[in-house]
Amino acid sequence: MAASVATLVVSLLLPAAPASAHGQLATSTPLTGTVVREPLPQLTLFFTEKPAANAHFAISGPNGSRVDSGWSFGEPKRLDKPVTEYFKVDGVFEPRLYHTGFPALVTVAHWPAKGRYTASYLSVASDGEAVRGDVTFDYQGPSTPAPAGWVAPTAGPDATLLAQAEGEGSASTGATGGPADATGAPPSDPAGAAEEQRDGGFPAWLVPALIVVVVSAIVLVAARRRPATRGASTPSRRPAGSAGKGGTPGRKAATPARKPGNRSGGPPRRGRR
Repeated sequence: MAASVATLVVSLLLPAAPASAHGQLATSTPLTGTVVREPLPQLTLFFTEKPAANAHFAISGPNGSRVDSGWSFGEPKRLDKPVTEYFKVDGVFEPRLYHTGFPALVTVAHWPAKGRYTASYLSVASDGEAVRGDVTFDYQGPSTPAPAGWVAPTAGPDATLLAQAEGEGSASTGATGGPADATGAPPSDPAGAAEEQRDGGFPAWLVPALIVVVVSAIVLVAARRRPATRGASTPSRRPAGSAGKGGTPGRKAATPARKPGNRSGGPPRRGRR
């Protein structure tokens, strides 16, 4: 019971831990879950910082075959909806608001059929964290033929990118190839970060206060569940006829055992010789 109360108190008082990864997908064209009714020449994925030069993008059609034909960087643009990301500074997550999106333009070679399409991406942010995910949408436009001589790509991410994404590469190399701060401080702001806004982080003093509240709740619940202490133990009952210590002597048998041949209780009669 006490453990359940403690868990409930912690879940109610502690905010959800913010994600600390950077360079995440901010928006896309088309948006995930939408319906596309005309053949687009390319898909546009906007990130909060410039994707890595060796980032990997792929678009798969309804039958699983790829229809992408390379990608390139686009011109940054102001986002319609700012994106908040968190940086951990001195043990405290500090939010930063990003207004600029950095696009990756992924070319679509053709649209073979109607159905669900998936655009997947893999990159590494300036803090060394992997940036990966999918954008899925439903295509209901006309089919278009593949370009002459075009061959569906089959290559996956290069070995260096995979090593960095899995944490096996050097953490000092950021998404744009620049060194990260060796002191563990937040990486230098990417292009367009001058528009970011900093808000107050999670206050450090609140952690010990929450611990005190949780411990107090546990003690209170434990105290309520503890049975009341009895003042004195009740002495065990003794069988009838025995004298209690310092008490009234036990009662004797009310009627003595009768001897045979003496109904009146006097001495027994002697028989005649």
